[in-house]
Amino acid sequence: MWRDARDLILRPPLLALAAALLASGVITAFSAVRAPLPVTQVESVAMTVSDMDRAVDFYTRVLTFEKLTDREVSGDSYEHLWGLFGVRVRAVRLRLGDEQLELLQFLAPGGRPIAADSRSNDRWFQHVAIIVSDMSAAYARLRSFNVQYGSSAPQRLPDWNPNAGGIEAFYFRDPDGHNLEILAFPPGKGLPKWHDPSGRLFLGIDHTAIVVSNTEQSLRFYRDTLGMRVVGSSENYGPEQEHLNNVFGAHLRITALRAAHGPGIEFLEY
Repeated sequence: MWRDARDLILRPPLLALAAALLASGVITAFSAVRAPLPVTQVESVAMTVSDMDRAVDFYTRVLTFEKLTDREVSGDSYEHLWGLFGVRVRAVRLRLGDEQLELLQFLAPGGRPIAADSRSNDRWFQHVAIIVSDMSAAYARLRSFNVQYGSSAPQRLPDWNPNAGGIEAFYFRDPDGHNLEILAFPPGKGLPKWHDPSGRLFLGIDHTAIVVSNTEQSLRFYRDTLGMRVVGSSENYGPEQEHLNNVFGAHLRITALRAAHGPGIEFLEY
């Protein structure tokens, strides 16, 4: 958990990945060491919201996150962290299972909303993937709250795809338009903890996915520089993928990476 602007934060478009880079010597590693950095954890995923109370209500009431902390931060160090003058931010920390999400409302200065024509194959696209124990029940719950659809309906990825076959997925959006995904893994896929009976419907955050233009170039940063490990890959296409991403002719190269702890990072190269 970052407690001060001096902590290091990885910041792709739309969301922030707060990485635990607190191992001894990590600062000098940026300039002096060519070996991968000792990144041990993606500590949380953060997103900017326009109305904190509305966002907290959505994540806690609809998706059953637990609220952990609620604070305001300001000052010179945070201005330099975010590159904004006169910044004042309300930050709320939420937890689902073992993973954490941080919501940030910029009280000053205000920011811009997500573009109305934003699409799943845009370079700034990013989603948070939440694991569910029962896709049908989770989908019914989301429908009962009238969530905004990102997919036409839940999709079961085809069995011809050995690394993705049998996975069920559905895209939807939070009140600010941030993309979210619910995922259900079949036996033999996903982390073992996603198959432990718990009686809960929403289990935790498996990964955050980002669209990249060049997988090899992105691997040079996340794998070769930061030291994250590649844990899986697949090539996804066909009508199920088109309906999942809401992109006609969607054909993706997907690469999954992880540190030792925390959510993974997934590349989506269209």
